Amino acid sequence: MARSIKEVHTINYYPINEGAARRAKEMNSFSDYKEGSATAEYRAMVDKAAAIAEKQKSRVDPMYHEKIDHLLDTYARKLAENMNQGFAIDARVPSVMIAGPSNFPVGKKEKQNRARDSNMEEWRHIQGLLDKIRSTGMGGISADDPAAIEKLQKKLDGLERSQLIMKEVNAYYRKHGKLDGCALLSPDQIEKLKASMASSWRSDPRPFESYQLTNNNAEIRRVKARIEQLSKQAQQEFSGWEFDGGRVEMNREDNRLQVFFDGKPDADTRAELKSSGFRWAPSVGAWQRQLTDNAIRAADRLECIKPLSGEKPSQLQKKPSILQTMREQDEKVQTEPEKKAPSGRDAER
Repeated sequence: MARSIKEVHTINYYPINEGAARRAKEMNSFSDYKEGSATAEYRAMVDKAAAIAEKQKSRVDPMYHEKIDHLLDTYARKLAENMNQGFAIDARVPSVMIAGPSNFPVGKKEKQNRARDSNMEEWRHIQGLLDKIRSTGMGGISADDPAAIEKLQKKLDGLERSQLIMKEVNAYYRKHGKLDGCALLSPDQIEKLKASMASSWRSDPRPFESYQLTNNNAEIRRVKARIEQLSKQAQQEFSGWEFDGGRVEMNREDNRLQVFFDGKPDADTRAELKSSGFRWAPSVGAWQRQLTDNAIRAADRLECIKPLSGEKPSQLQKKPSILQTMREQDEKVQTEPEKKAPSGRDAER
């Protein structure tokens, strides 16, 4: 028997402002507001998201379940905030149908419509969380994933195990001239390898060709390097700063460098941010990009977010970045006195 959603994961429903929902209805319709209808609509949407989350959890490794639950909770919280904000916006100015055309506050209505557009844009972003739930555990390993190192290590273990098996199967074949009886392979795997070898263009085919071992070994090196990179990045402490007209925060939880302006930046500033890889995130009210060494270097070049201290953002970081460490090592090598080449009999030794 299938378990209910509540037995699998407790859903957090966030409060809906029924009073604001009622006022929004009264300002835009002659129909009476049905008490509790906004909350019911909200809960129905969250329940649908929860069903998507449970379906995805049934398809992926349990290591992804916590992330899926976190995304579901984020969806429920942000949806409530968005709906409540939408009710407040709708209640600001009555529709012309309710107020009538005489002395209608056109300016206020235009401002209300702009706020509605922004609220709708944020709603679309929130609905995008459902796609994130559907894709969790299905693709590659993102650096944004808090369990990225753990997942990469698991992938590395599998690659190294495959490398060892391929080598040992080849050794067994060289010794016995056949695959039958190889304890490392299932009967089905033996038959598939036999078929592959029989159809090979090579005069002396092997169960696993050298290119397969080479490619797998290259992937092992790549994954090891990525684990090392993410491990160093996890130890690095990033520091935010204040600038004229706002502040920069280092959001380690979401792995984002976030720029918060006190007001709306002008068109030139927005264009400058976009050209440096920053994107507007209405859900958090910030311009942001992934928190990496490249993000810090991009911030160094942006005059619009220059720290009040006059220093570069890279100079404010508590620990040197991986690239800074490499540069320091290069500078050290360049400043070391050059060793003289040996001469005479010493050179011949």
